[in-house]
Amino acid sequence: MGRKAGPALPAQWPRLPERAPVPGLTGRLRAPAKLNLELKVLGRFPDGSHRIESVLQAVSLADLLMVEKAEPPSIEVTGFEAPTDEANLALRAAAALGQSVRIQLEKRIPPGAGLGGGSSDAAAVLRELAPEREDLAQVAARLGADVPFFLRGGRAIAGGRGEQLEPLPDEDGWYAIAWPGFEVSTGAVYRRFDEVGGGGRNHLLRAALAVEPRLAEFAAGLDEGWVMTGSGSAFFKEASTEEGAMKAAAGLACWTAVARAEPRLSG
Repeated sequence: MGRKAGPALPAQWPRLPERAPVPGLTGRLRAPAKLNLELKVLGRFPDGSHRIESVLQAVSLADLLMVEKAEPPSIEVTGFEAPTDEANLALRAAAALGQSVRIQLEKRIPPGAGLGGGSSDAAAVLRELAPEREDLAQVAARLGADVPFFLRGGRAIAGGRGEQLEPLPDEDGWYAIAWPGFEVSTGAVYRRFDEVGGGGRNHLLRAALAVEPRLAEFAAGLDEGWVMTGSGSAFFKEASTEEGAMKAAAGLACWTAVARAEPRLSG
């Protein structure tokens, strides 16, 4: 809390090396965050899950990972908190490929913020361990609705439960990101959406504000142009330049970062 716009990782946190220090350990992997530039909830599937349509954009705020094959599977986390057991999506991604690994994870993306950090970590592991696997998108979808997007990132329209992707042309842009320092339950937000509905650029905003009163207070302190990403709790504001994004984030009494739109990965 209280950190101004700038690098998304405090200087005192340990940093992963640029290159693998030992044989068998990957180089540093990047797992970028995403923003929901728009998010519409269009109905429900017979199983009760929600049908959405969302414009997703990968941004330069990113977790960092190193992966090596090891028994038993394990994960070490620095930075923001993340699960260190089988609940961690990065470990589950390796397990889905039938591999046991040790992961070093430098967590730069705030958790429970609607920024997709856990899903992006999983996609980074999938890309590293099985880049040529033809069914990688299907493996990703079984891990979570956001994971397939992160296999290539860039900008895309997500449909269905989020796993149906239509790539869009890359667009440059900058974003100020503000996180209030607490998580919002995605499941709780969708359940409340069924009661209160929603509209605007993010159909889940009304439900998220109802679920978490602190989020309503946080949103009230933001000026015009800020948009919630995913089911919250982070908000973002678009800008045409880095300076514009830094200006938007300046003075906010919360965690902030400035990030640039990232292009789609080749392959």
